[in-house]
Amino acid sequence: MSIKSDKWIRRMAAQGMIEPFEPGQVRVAPDGHRIVSYGTSSYGYDVRCADEFKIFTNINSTIVDPKNFDARSFVDVKSDVCIIPPNSFALARTVEYFRIPRSTLVICLGKSTYARCGIIVNVTPLEPEWEGHVTLEFSNTTPLPAKIYANEGVAQMLFYESDEVCETSYKDRGGKYQGQKGVTLPKT
Repeated sequence: MSIKSDKWIRRMAAQGMIEPFEPGQVRVAPDGHRIVSYGTSSYGYDVRCADEFKIFTNINSTIVDPKNFDARSFVDVKSDVCIIPPNSFALARTVEYFRIPRSTLVICLGKSTYARCGIIVNVTPLEPEWEGHVTLEFSNTTPLPAKIYANEGVAQMLFYESDEVCETSYKDRGGKYQGQKGVTLPKT
């Protein structure tokens, strides 16, 4: 298995792997102000966060149960920024829609700009032949409110290609998150 370069990412994006796709690194918004970068990097792709957020709240004094998740545990926000309460978390989704090739596994890591502020991005691997918008989990590990910016870079996807195609892909298994659009809550 080998990590793939910017050249491979551009070639695969031309085949529909990432939509919309930015072939270079964008560091300045159209209005001229600096942003957290997104787009193709040397060995990865920096994804953007869309403007749809689900902010965790405990107004119902419920227990978080992945087998019986109460959607009322979140407040929906549509905004250019998301303020995550201290020691809490929020869900969002990528602007980009992914179609992962059968021979590829994608690992996501947070960007250092957010990590240096105590904001951790967690995403499970994107398996071979998975497709959809990626649901992003942001944890605010600080005792202060934390801000996430929509339509700016939040995490980097690293692409690993195997020397052989997997026997059973995510699509073959009928994975429960296949084709997800929008912010997707836990399913069993």
